[in-house]
Amino acid sequence: QVHLVESGGDSVQAGASLRLSCAPSKFDYKLACMAWFRQVPGKGREGVAAMHSDGGTAYADSVKGRFTISRDGDRKNTLYLQMNSLKPDDTAMYSCAATPVSGSPTLSRNPYTSWGQGTQVTVSS
Repeated sequence: QVHLVESGGDSVQAGASLRLSCAPSKFDYKLACMAWFRQVPGKGREGVAAMHSDGGTAYADSVKGRFTISRDGDRKNTLYLQMNSLKPDDTAMYSCAATPVSGSPTLSRNPYTSWGQGTQVTVSS
């Protein structure tokens, strides 16, 4: 497992943009697939966007056209989430996840084995 650290969360007005970042503690570790999840109190964790190291992506319907996932850095292990046109419904704790197992990018919690602590995004109307 790899320790992941997120940053970039903030409190913003509806319509604003934010960019979240996720950096691993081990840059020489192969992370085939990385993803962003979000969770609000009382609800399950929701997959937002995922990206394989080969460039393949997957998005939740609720964020398509507004959010963009990308990877950069050594072994492309630094993960980003550009969030535009934010809505109050986007308010949640955003966490990144990663797995060394290759496969199609998925928004399911499986097969991710490494998780960050999360960064809070709050969008007010």
